[in-house]
Amino acid sequence: MDLKTIRNRINRIDFETIKLLQERMELSLRTKRFKKEVRDEERENQVFENIHKASGGSVSPEFSTSLFEKILQESKKLQASEFQLIGFQGEHGAFSESAARQFDSRLIPIPYQEFINIFEEVKSRSLDYGICPVENSTEGPVNEVMDFLIAFDLKITAEIKIPINHSLLSLQGTDLKEIKIVYSHPQALAQCRHFLLKNKLEPRPFYDTAGAAKMLASVRQVSAGVIAPSDCAKIYDLKVLQDNIQDEKNNFTRFVILAREDQAENGDKCSIIFSAKDKPGALCRILEIFSERNINLTRILSRPNKSFPGDYIFLADFQGSLTDQKVSSALSAVQSASEMFKFLGCYKEVFQ
Repeated sequence: MDLKTIRNRINRIDFETIKLLQERMELSLRTKRFKKEVRDEERENQVFENIHKASGGSVSPEFSTSLFEKILQESKKLQASEFQLIGFQGEHGAFSESAARQFDSRLIPIPYQEFINIFEEVKSRSLDYGICPVENSTEGPVNEVMDFLIAFDLKITAEIKIPINHSLLSLQGTDLKEIKIVYSHPQALAQCRHFLLKNKLEPRPFYDTAGAAKMLASVRQVSAGVIAPSDCAKIYDLKVLQDNIQDEKNNFTRFVILAREDQAENGDKCSIIFSAKDKPGALCRILEIFSERNINLTRILSRPNKSFPGDYIFLADFQGSLTDQKVSSALSAVQSASEMFKFLGCYKEVFQ
C-alpha cells in the first residue's frame, strides 16, 4: 500500500471509531433508567478488566486504561445530566430524527430498527418520547403505526410536518454512470420511481433510508447507491450525486410525538380512536356529532379489528381544543355512541 491508501484507511477507522463512541454514549444514557446511582464501581472494574484482556501489540494496557478513563468520565457526565430521550425508527440521519430535533433540539434521539420497539420503550419509561410517521402526502398512511396507536395506551403530544427531499448518495469518488443498484426504504423507492426508471437503476428495498446509507458506508459497494436524506452524506462520509430526486416535489410526511401522559399545553388538533356499534347507520351518527357542532374532521381512516375479524376500528383527527366546550361535548357524545373509544390527545401542529 502507498501512503495515500494507508491514510485513507486511517481516516475510515477514525470515522468509524467516532460513530461507535456515539453509539456507546447513547447506550450509556439508556442505562441510567435501570440504575439508582450514576457511579457503579463493580461495572467500571469489569470494563477495565475487559479492555486489559483485549489490549496487546501496539495497544498497551496502560494506553487502553487511560483512554477508557476518559470515556467513562464522559459517560458518567452524560448520565448525571437531565437529558431526555426520544426514540425514532431507523438510523441516524433519518427523516424521523430530523423531525425529532425540530420538535425539541434538547432531546437525545435514540435509533430503533422497528416501530414496535419505540412504543414498548415509551410505555416502559425507557424513553421519554417516541416519534413515528403517520402519513406521507404521496404514499398515504403508515398502517403499521396506526395499528400500534390502537394497541398501545400512549398519547400524542405534538404533530410535526416536514418536507421529504430524497437524495441519491454514493461512495466518495463514484459517478452516477457507475451506479447499477439503489437501496432504500420501499416508500422512498416508490417516491422516486421516475428517477430510477429514467436512469435504469435497479431498486432494492432496505428497512430504512438512513440505514441504507450506513450499510453502503460499511460494505463499500462501488456499483451501489442509496436514496436517503442529504444529511446522511456527512454522517456516513458519502457523496451526494443528486438532490431532490423524488417524483413529487411537494412531498411531506406527518410525524406524531408519543408520550405516556397528555401534554400540559392547550392544543389545536385532537385525535381519537373508536369503533361503531354493530347497527345500521351507527358510523353515520357518530360523524354527524362533529357536523352538528361545526367541527372540522381533517382525517378519518379505518383499520381491521384484529380481535374481531370483519369489524373495523376508526382513527379520526379534527381541529379544535379541549378548552372549547363544543369539542368536549363532541368527545363525550362520541364516547357514548361508540363500542370502543380512546382519546389520543389534543396537541399542537408544527410545520417546518
